[in-house]
Amino acid sequence: MTTLLIILLALPIIILPILVIGIYNGLVRFRNRYKNAFAQIDVQLKRRHDLIPNLVETAKAFMKHERETLEAVIQARNAAAAAREQADAGNASSIQSLASAEAGLGGVLGRLFALSESYPELRSNQNVLQLQEELTSTESKVAFARQSYNDAVMHFNNKIETFPSNLIAGMFKFVPATSFEVSDDAERGSVQVKF
Repeated sequence: MTTLLIILLALPIIILPILVIGIYNGLVRFRNRYKNAFAQIDVQLKRRHDLIPNLVETAKAFMKHERETLEAVIQARNAAAAAREQADAGNASSIQSLASAEAGLGGVLGRLFALSESYPELRSNQNVLQLQEELTSTESKVAFARQSYNDAVMHFNNKIETFPSNLIAGMFKFVPATSFEVSDDAERGSVQVKF
């Protein structure tokens, strides 16, 4: 009887640490998933930012009178690149700054693409067509990477808010992650890459 009593008393002492370790490790895995998903967004945005100067240089030859628009694209690209370099998946304000900078870049790119309709030579240029294809592909990859990141953030946030993992999350100071969201409804449309 005393052996059974000792086992019953020892059982919570053995199980509780195992449970805490399991929940903690799960939280770490979910946090690492959303950080990895953010890194995938970063890779695609870097590719997008690298393609834009080539597009502007190609367009310059045809759009000599559109200097203001071309400069706006480069400025927006530089702002977005700087925001991307400063972005940290664990910092809500840097995620919001990146989303805002990317929305601004999308807006001026849209203006450039709309303006390019007035330049038939530009629309038929082989370099422009290739850049258009690469940008279209990159835009799709960016959208997919954002969706993957937001899914990972949702799973992580659900994990830190549900019982009993919320107790462990609070003990070890896990904080909710921030989704990559567009704040303005006008910015929700994707950039149409068409010359």
